[in-house]
Amino acid sequence: MQRYFVTPEQIDGSRIVLAGDDAHHITRVMRMEEDDVIIISDGVSRVAEATIKSLSPGKVEAEAEAWLPIGGEPVWSVTIAQSLPKGDKMELVIQKGTEIGAAAFVPFESQRMIVQYDGKKEAKRLERWGKIAKEAAEQAHRSRIPAIDAVATWKELIARIPSFDLALFCYEKEGGGHGLREAVAACRQDNSWGGEERNILLVVGPEGGFTEREAEEAEEAGAVVVGLGKRILRTETAAMVGLACLMYESGEMGGV
Repeated sequence: MQRYFVTPEQIDGSRIVLAGDDAHHITRVMRMEEDDVIIISDGVSRVAEATIKSLSPGKVEAEAEAWLPIGGEPVWSVTIAQSLPKGDKMELVIQKGTEIGAAAFVPFESQRMIVQYDGKKEAKRLERWGKIAKEAAEQAHRSRIPAIDAVATWKELIARIPSFDLALFCYEKEGGGHGLREAVAACRQDNSWGGEERNILLVVGPEGGFTEREAEEAEEAGAVVVGLGKRILRTETAAMVGLACLMYESGEMGGV
């Protein structure tokens, strides 16, 4: 069943109004008709099974028939902190990361990143990333769209590390040392780890990797420096491998 995200303002009691790209997708791409059923989520706390009542080129009205429990969201809330990669790699990280289960993305600047960050284009870039996350969340049948922060400086990222239950700093020089799974297992043995819900930060470097000083600063801030195996991964691959490992460890992969 096709899923669409709307803002809370688009829901008035049981009446739901979709416009813009969503209306176009329903009428022109999916070619839906009156009485077809769709899933609607406000991206926060409400999911509904809704029946289409009327269609026009720029507007679709639907009626919520049943309110459903929030589903499709991982128990562990994983934020991917990704140093800005070149080209459209950040878009790939956001798209695939959303499908796998990331809760949020924090793009950040680091010493060896190749791309030259232009702050003047940030608003347009965030809008583009947000659209990609929304479409990926709809495709993956998620109940929430991952948050995407404005680009952070290195110091801003480091300052956020203590706010997480666990911060994992992916560093290629740790390829034969501490593994991500070991770091998670060690935290599970700690009595302060608490219940099942976790707030985890996964920090991934740029194409040029992190400097030794950056690794030291992250560790000093409380991050656990880990490797993702003996092979050197591309930055966009590292983010997905790390996230998939965390989803598996949290039991999100079903019978895999």
